[in-house]
Amino acid sequence: MAELLSKANLFSYFNQDQHNKSSISVFPKSCAGSCSMKLRSQALRLSSPLTSDFHGHGVVFQENKAIPKRGSSSKFSISAQTGLRIGKAQRWWEKGLQPNMREVASAQDLVESLWHAGDKLVVVDFFSPGCGGCKALHPKICQLAEMNPDVQFLQVNYEEHKSMCYSLNVHVLPFFRFYRGAHGRLCSFSCTNATIKKFKDALAKHTPDRCGLGPTKGLEEKELLALAANKDLSFNYTPKPQPMPAPAVEEVGLAEVPPPHSILNLPLPLPSTLKSTQEIEDKTLVSAGR
Repeated sequence: MAELLSKANLFSYFNQDQHNKSSISVFPKSCAGSCSMKLRSQALRLSSPLTSDFHGHGVVFQENKAIPKRGSSSKFSISAQTGLRIGKAQRWWEKGLQPNMREVASAQDLVESLWHAGDKLVVVDFFSPGCGGCKALHPKICQLAEMNPDVQFLQVNYEEHKSMCYSLNVHVLPFFRFYRGAHGRLCSFSCTNATIKKFKDALAKHTPDRCGLGPTKGLEEKELLALAANKDLSFNYTPKPQPMPAPAVEEVGLAEVPPPHSILNLPLPLPSTLKSTQEIEDKTLVSAGR
């Protein structure tokens, strides 16, 4: 039965070959009508399920479409290149950042960062991506941040926070401000790569731990009010209440007594027994004439 099925599959393959020109025949065209029975028997033997791996199924050769045709290699390479994931280029102010360095996102972020720093020294670095002096100074600031892990460095991008920098009176770059706890702002200055000693001296002066008495101050009161008044910023601040002066105490039922200094300034009365100078002189002459 299996032999009959294999023969039927082979003859069906021959019939399909005559109608489908895209298929490829295993017999040459020259022997399409005059092939001997010997060749046919060999073909039947090859298609037998006992000697073939195709188990009686017809063999059809098809074109491999996975291989790119001539002229399509450029399209294949372009599609392969576009499929690759290209990483985002790192900007210069993002290179070499230490764990104690981060960029400020908003005015609220700056104010809260200073409030939550406690007695820790905080250095606020105002920079601009197009500032050549800021770019040249950045690697040294990163080195100093690495050498002082207890100091918090906050970066403020001037191009993204122009309105906030204007309210804080920052008009020159690069610019730095030092803050600590209840002391608030310690110093502020501008320096470049050539005057980095100014930054190192300020860092050495204010780095030692100091315990401030009172709550953390952060920005000054006038700076907080300026940020709250800026319509370009989403920052709200309620001014601190000012202490009221103590009322004067009125004295009731006390007799008016003149101050003691007024008594001392009164003229003292002369005693009645005091003799004049003329009487003393007359008595002196009389005693001398005796």
